[in-house]
Amino acid sequence: MNNSLNNLTLLVCGGTLDKDYDPLTGELTFSQSHLPKLLAEANHTLNITLTNVMLKDSLAMNDADRERVYQACSAAINSKIVITHGTDTMPHTAAYLAERIDQLKNKTLVITGAMRPFQLGQSDASFNLGSALMAAQLLPAGVYIAMNGQIFLANQVQKDRSRGVFVTDLHT
Repeated sequence: MNNSLNNLTLLVCGGTLDKDYDPLTGELTFSQSHLPKLLAEANHTLNITLTNVMLKDSLAMNDADRERVYQACSAAINSKIVITHGTDTMPHTAAYLAERIDQLKNKTLVITGAMRPFQLGQSDASFNLGSALMAAQLLPAGVYIAMNGQIFLANQVQKDRSRGVFVTDLHT
């Protein structure tokens, strides 16, 4: 396993970050991942292994899909892993992975996404991805979510739909 801070695996799972607007149907759909373009614009100096796991809306994800994410994490040669994911069920996948973290041999998993598609502009995708890449390099082994400029522990995060942000407690 590669533990170097500059070597990361980026697992693509879909979510709003990778959606496109289809002018014929008026819907947000998937065509291809925008991560290669997003990374090219970032001018980063990391050695990133990009792996497409799926392009799926997280509301359509089930435990079989989460198992595919787990298997991709397990197979990754790097110990630092960032996962792009839809925001609606991101905490569910984080909890699923956290239950299995002992089997992942000291890997750091950071899940991130976007509230607005990267392709549409004025998206939080770049900021969240950059935060996740940095967090994966610095945090100890475990499962985290990087959203809105914050890092959350896997089992201590919720999406506050009324404000469009992630929080540790909906009552704060």
